[in-house]
This record gives sequence, C-alpha cells and structure tokens, in this order.
Amino acid sequence: MSFGSFIFQGDDDDWIIATQIVSGQKDLFRLIIERYERPVYGMGMSFFHNTEDASDFAQEVFLKVFHNLSRFEGRSRLSTWLYKIAYNTAVNSINRKKEYHSLAEDEVLTENGIPERIMLRKLACEAVLEAIRELPERFRLCIDLFFFYDRSYQEIGEITGFPVNTIKSHIFRAKKILRDKLKTYSGLDFGGNEWESTF
Repeated sequence: MSFGSFIFQGDDDDWIIATQIVSGQKDLFRLIIERYERPVYGMGMSFFHNTEDASDFAQEVFLKVFHNLSRFEGRSRLSTWLYKIAYNTAVNSINRKKEYHSLAEDEVLTENGIPERIMLRKLACEAVLEAIRELPERFRLCIDLFFFYDRSYQEIGEITGFPVNTIKSHIFRAKKILRDKLKTYSGLDFGGNEWESTF
C-alpha cells in the first residue's frame, strides 16, 4: 500500500510511519487506520455484539491511539501496543454488558462439496464452537489473540496483563479441549486445516 512517497508494509514500517505522524504528518494516520480497522472492529464485535457499538468502539480506539502515539516508544510492535489500547478500552467500558464472543463463532463455512461432506464439516465446526463456548472468557480471549490476531504469548501478556505462564496454560488447555473435539472429524477440512495443524 502506498501513500505519497511511503510504501506501508506493516509491522516493519509501523515505527517509521508512527514517527512521521508524531513529527507532523498527521495525514499518514490513515495508513494505521486502514491496516488495523478490521481487527479492531472485530474485537469490538467480540465484546459488544452489534455493529453500532463496535463502530463507536473502533472510533474511540483510534482516537486514543492518535492522541497517545507520541508515547509509543517502539519497545513492542505497534500492533501489540494498539491492541492493548483496544483491549483496555473494551474491558473498562461502562457500557459493556455482555460477555466476550469469540471470533471463531463468526467463521463462515464454504459451501463446496457433496452434501454429506458439507454436513460433516458443519458438525465439526459446531463441535469446535461448542468447545470454545465451554472455555472461561479469558481462555477464549487468549485463543482469539493467539490464533486470529497472531500474537505471541509475550504479546498477549502485554495486551491483557495476564502472566505469560497463565496464558500458556490457557492456550494449552484450550488446544487440548479442541483437539479432543476434532478427533471425531479427523481428516475433514472444515474452515481450514490450520486448526488441526496448529494442535
């Protein structure tokens, strides 16, 4: 993605873009929004369960990021710092009334293949979602940050404030539950082989 003389490639260039914004090129902030608006909005949907609140949440998060960008010191990835702001905004919101809703519950099945196979894939996905719903809220949050946001244990710790060993324990337990659920559907492709390969 290009903007003027800049080519925005993601994490490697985040520090450069952030420095330019802080130096006065505030119009470059649109690059940060374009890159991270989808995952931030997704986190909003996970917490608030409706598009209006998720949109308001995303706007609030990016306003906070913009106003606090000068405090970003580059000790972590900008994305991790941004997700921490998003997470804290969500959990501290006085309007939060519903519990966390995993992004896995929003996965869309591709309706390709013979009817029997489609039905088995649906049943497999339902088994995964059932397993995820059985997890405590903080387990589900760690699963989302690990699988859907591609965060490391250390980064999840920075975002949530959970101890790294606690995060490892959460993800290990969640993987075991999901793996046991998936054994019945071994060899099926239901929404991507990354689920099984990751376990």
